[in-house]
Amino acid sequence: MNNILMAFIWFAVLGGVLGFILAIASKIFAVKVDERVPKIIDALPGANCGGCGYAGCAALAEAIAKGEAKINSCAVGGKDSANAIAEIMGEKAADSVRMRAQVMCSGTSEFAKRKYVYEGAHDCISLSKLDGGFKTCPNGCLGFGTCVSICPFGAISVKDGVAYVDYHKCTGCGRCATACPKHIIRMIPYDAKYWVGCMSVDIGKVTRSYCDVGCISCKMCERTCEHDAIHVNDFVASIDYDKCVGCGKCADACPRKIIWTSERQKDVKTISKKELKEDNTKETEKIAQ
Repeated sequence: MNNILMAFIWFAVLGGVLGFILAIASKIFAVKVDERVPKIIDALPGANCGGCGYAGCAALAEAIAKGEAKINSCAVGGKDSANAIAEIMGEKAADSVRMRAQVMCSGTSEFAKRKYVYEGAHDCISLSKLDGGFKTCPNGCLGFGTCVSICPFGAISVKDGVAYVDYHKCTGCGRCATACPKHIIRMIPYDAKYWVGCMSVDIGKVTRSYCDVGCISCKMCERTCEHDAIHVNDFVASIDYDKCVGCGKCADACPRKIIWTSERQKDVKTISKKELKEDNTKETEKIAQ
């Protein structure tokens, strides 16, 4: 009985000594954590979407605390999150423009020609590795939904062979733009009224051979704009949102009807081949050749 009691006492003493040593070691070797990090984490939305370029909100918080990331790096949190982080960091809140994703393609199944029938993994990345995909247009949306699967907010869907963004759900994280193998999803200001639904960089004659609505670089939009906000470079039109006032004159002038507004995009079938042919005048046909 005495042996058992002595063994118990020795184990208790040994445990106490080891515990004391571990307590001292934990203080000596403790990694100091910036007290601002947990506060920044609370100010972030907690989506852990990775749109900021970091593994998650915790990683971004640490980067902000170290000065390696900007206080407005989180597009999902927007201005409210940026203001809260600025207060934690003791800095002036940076101006931030809310962005949204936009699929710059109008080549639905009705308008875009195909070069082969594909049977394989339902994924744009896999499809793009087979001669760039089944669409003849080298820059057309493949419509196999890689962007849909990667969006953590359910903001993207595919309709008639082209991806579309639900602006009300889009947080501007940019994951879809990064994932798109065709690089046709661009981040534009959330309040942008117009955008060019084409990324073809071929001359008009070539573009017309594989898409009935592709930009033919006729420059009618450029000549019509009174604010120098739209230009044709590398055979495709693009809008300078710092100059665009949203007048819509470029959209009215476009013979291909691919300068879109959110109102027109609500209905995927806003134009048909018959309507397109009626809108294309002899003059614009001559310009395109």
